[in-house]
Amino acid sequence: MEVKDNVDAQAAMQEEEKGKDAERARWYTDTILQSELADYSPVKGCMVIRPYGYALWEQIQKALDQMIKDTGHSNAYFPMFIPESFMTKEKEHVEGFAPECAVVTHGGGKKLEEPLIVRPTSETIINYMFAKWVQSWRDLPLLINQWANVVRWEMRTRLFLRTTEFLWQEGHTAHATEQEAEEEAQRMLGVYKDFAENWMALPVLTGEKTENERFAGAVRTYCIEALMRDAKALQAGTSHFLGQNFAKAFEIKFQSAEGGLEFAWQTSWGVSTRLVGAIILGHGDEKGLILPPKLAPIQVVIVPIYKTDEDKATVFERCQQIHDLLKPSVRVHFDKREQHTPGWKFNHWEQKGVPIRLNVGPKDVAGNVVEVARRDTGEKIRGVAMSGLENEVAGLLTAVQKNIFERAVAFRKENTRQLTEYGEFKSTMEEKYGFVEANWCGASSCEASIKEETKATIRVIPFDWQPQDGKCIRCGGASTKRVVFAKAY
Repeated sequence: MEVKDNVDAQAAMQEEEKGKDAERARWYTDTILQSELADYSPVKGCMVIRPYGYALWEQIQKALDQMIKDTGHSNAYFPMFIPESFMTKEKEHVEGFAPECAVVTHGGGKKLEEPLIVRPTSETIINYMFAKWVQSWRDLPLLINQWANVVRWEMRTRLFLRTTEFLWQEGHTAHATEQEAEEEAQRMLGVYKDFAENWMALPVLTGEKTENERFAGAVRTYCIEALMRDAKALQAGTSHFLGQNFAKAFEIKFQSAEGGLEFAWQTSWGVSTRLVGAIILGHGDEKGLILPPKLAPIQVVIVPIYKTDEDKATVFERCQQIHDLLKPSVRVHFDKREQHTPGWKFNHWEQKGVPIRLNVGPKDVAGNVVEVARRDTGEKIRGVAMSGLENEVAGLLTAVQKNIFERAVAFRKENTRQLTEYGEFKSTMEEKYGFVEANWCGASSCEASIKEETKATIRVIPFDWQPQDGKCIRCGGASTKRVVFAKAY
């Protein structure tokens, strides 16, 4: 397969790929290009999501959108252009996003009276509208979700993981009380955890970010963190308790049930096309993608095998029967292309990560059976009877989903270490990576030193961990707080 790479994008990528991670980085990029998930755009830092990649994103979007709606949220859409003055209303927010903002200064051939920011996130423009819509406690809670694109002027980009423009969903809510907002932020983090584990087949840690890693303008930031197959961490989703910071900046006030005037309490939360990158890095192998069946655009592919025209007619007829049999219950594709050999097709669909492949030849037709191949294990099951094929396929799809999740859980367990000595911590981050559980004194200076010396960061302060006496992994000072460190994308 020939792939045209954007020269500038490749140069930027190669700079990031120096050192021991180069081979894995090349595998990641090659897998995306060769499996036709995406390609480089002529605009540096941007990507074109190809039909197969977009079909995967649509499956993610479809499932997650329903989960969001099931928790009481409604979809809306807000403009991608934000008045520059809006971004300056919340101090921490503007400081956090200013370096990444794209600014429009001219439109219609004229200089604009006020520059417009191409949205890096939508807190400001949505809260401007919330201020118009919220007057009374009866207007709350306000539960809004948006599927949109955003632009962040990234210096170093990588397909799906970090691009100048990307797709995402962003939830924004307003509540009458602090407790309601806090419960909302954690509820939506729970939705993300459920989606990651039960749909993406990726186990995740949940907890809070440190102050240094907190979303600009938030009181607290919560996250889900996954471990990729190269033992690097990936932040797969975040949920923010915003307190009243944006409500005060945008005058989101309401009359309480007691008659007083109060500011709303708020949250925001989101995941992006980075989830596609998480699936690639979390499950893929040397052959290419391994897609979780629940999200795979094609769950079952049918490959005909024949030599003569007579065999072709017989095999094609059986393949079409199988296609029609399975279509009501699974996403199935019949590969009718005649310019490629069966062996080429096997490799092609393995590269694309299709969970189940059905091979059909003349002997299979005569015996009223098919051969079934699993992408996750490479196992081939011969002689599967046509009479029970629907149930067999359904059972195998469930088995593949379960297997790749359990494999990811085992991998994370094997690559999680509890350390107390900084020397061992440094060598682990240099040679093995993975999650490291260690005590931290809570000082931002220690956090910064660790990042500078090892490139590892505190990924999450887990919710369910109890205080444990120990010594800070960096300074040796007394500590009861355990956190999870890792090198990350």
